[in-house]
Amino acid sequence: MEYERGTVLKTILIIPAYNEQDSIESTIESVKRTIPEVDFIIVNDGSSDSTAEVCRRNGYPFLDLPVNLGLAGAFQTGMKYAFRHSYECAIQFDADGQHLPEYVPALMEAIEHNDIVIGSRFVNAHKPRSLRMLGSNLIEGAIRVSTGKTIKDPTSGMRAFNARMINQLAFGLNFGPEPDTVSYLMKRAGAKVCEVPVRMSDRTAGESYLSPWNSATYMLRMTISILFVQYFRKQIGGEAA
Repeated sequence: MEYERGTVLKTILIIPAYNEQDSIESTIESVKRTIPEVDFIIVNDGSSDSTAEVCRRNGYPFLDLPVNLGLAGAFQTGMKYAFRHSYECAIQFDADGQHLPEYVPALMEAIEHNDIVIGSRFVNAHKPRSLRMLGSNLIEGAIRVSTGKTIKDPTSGMRAFNARMINQLAFGLNFGPEPDTVSYLMKRAGAKVCEVPVRMSDRTAGESYLSPWNSATYMLRMTISILFVQYFRKQIGGEAA
């Protein structure tokens, strides 16, 4: 799949990284080989390992947060960077090698006609039988009840956002890169969302924080937030002055 500058919106990959010294280099080199014309920014989220040193040694552009803010804080930092540098599309992209850069052009193409595009593993495939996929089904159902729309892979972390959403996510409060935020933006901001099929790889190094217990509590928290908490949140008001 070829990508030519000028055929799509000005795009940047936002890559939050926390203690990813063993995977960040292979991830970025894959991005540079596959989509060299697409910009990227790494957000080093107060890592205690050598993530920042790897970025410096290789000359990767990165923002170095002095403390660990968590995924939501790192993501919003990247969104502020995208807004201030006038990007028209920002793509949430994992540092651990699970997201494959060859699917980025499909997200870039789809975002021209949508507000949010999700890289989905289940557009044309059935979900495997597992506790995690049971939780995914619960979140999918909660989004359907809340918005009337179906998202097959609501927990996918590979998401593209257009300029309007960049503005909202850069300056809004409590807008983490999670399914409840996507649902909220659909319901309160009229965000148009679509999914494009992608394949994801296994983590190249390190361990996921999502243990079976953490996965279960995450799925329950997201479901409750989508069905109930968002109705008590203020109307969208995160746009820059």
